[in-house]
Amino acid sequence: MDTLFNMRAFVCVAETGSFTAAAQRMSLTTSYVSRAVATLETHLRTRLLHRTTRRLALTEAGQRYLLRCEQILNYIDEAEAEAGEANAHPVGVLKVHAMTGIGQHYLIKAIAEYNKIYPDVSFDLTLANRSPDLLDEGYDVSMVIASELPDSGFISKHLGSTYSVLCASPDYLARRGTPRQVSDLGGHHCLRLINNVMGLDKWLLDGPDGQEQVLIKQTPFQVNTADAMTEAIKAGIGIGALPLYSAVGGLGDGSLLRVLPNHRLFSLGIYALYPSRQFLDAKTRTWVEFVRNFLPALLRANDEAVAAASRQLSAR
Repeated sequence: MDTLFNMRAFVCVAETGSFTAAAQRMSLTTSYVSRAVATLETHLRTRLLHRTTRRLALTEAGQRYLLRCEQILNYIDEAEAEAGEANAHPVGVLKVHAMTGIGQHYLIKAIAEYNKIYPDVSFDLTLANRSPDLLDEGYDVSMVIASELPDSGFISKHLGSTYSVLCASPDYLARRGTPRQVSDLGGHHCLRLINNVMGLDKWLLDGPDGQEQVLIKQTPFQVNTADAMTEAIKAGIGIGALPLYSAVGGLGDGSLLRVLPNHRLFSLGIYALYPSRQFLDAKTRTWVEFVRNFLPALLRANDEAVAAASRQLSAR
């Protein structure tokens, strides 16, 4: 039994005063509406309407039930309107997961610009270097960095690409010398950045001669965040691989120097993941579209800044 439909039929009959008028309003046959009300009465085991050949009248139970039906149907109509509005206009809380680096260095800026356009959306942002379970943890979108995505069944949008560069402090290079080729790294303190994106015990460097591998057998320092690694390199502990977003500031102000400027490593894609393309609400859809257009400009700016710092270093 379709209780909600039967309730709507009963309310319509009560408002119009006849089955015929209710049937016309609902674009149904009179017998169909009459049967809906009769089914409802059978289900409730209560007579809702007094029927005569000339008129209909609500019973006492029918009057009480009509008030409840109107309240329930109003709530349902409001809920449907809100859901439909959410699909048409960005509103509400957007729960976003992001890996720490891109969250701190890119997404905060993106959120600030997005809110200028869509002020009715608020963000619940979680930064963690892991891939969450979107459904179990209730995230609308996850922003991740990966060489490739596992087959998760989620929708993915490629937002851009980034890579890492080798950096050291001027003090370290003055003390230990500057590597001129990949094989020179074997005589240096190579620092490990440990997370689920970057490799633990080797660097694969892409350069003019193709890909070359450096094994990191021993290290004086390892850490799990790129920003902490940046500070360790600035302190002169050794040479480390930094994502562009962590390296660009130090390379720009001279507190970091790029090592082997013709090489890069850990080329990775940046992706937005979300559970479903069907009935995607407006806040999720507009956020993914916005960051897909906004992020590449930030990536290009970092790439150009690092390249400019490398050219300045080569010109010395």
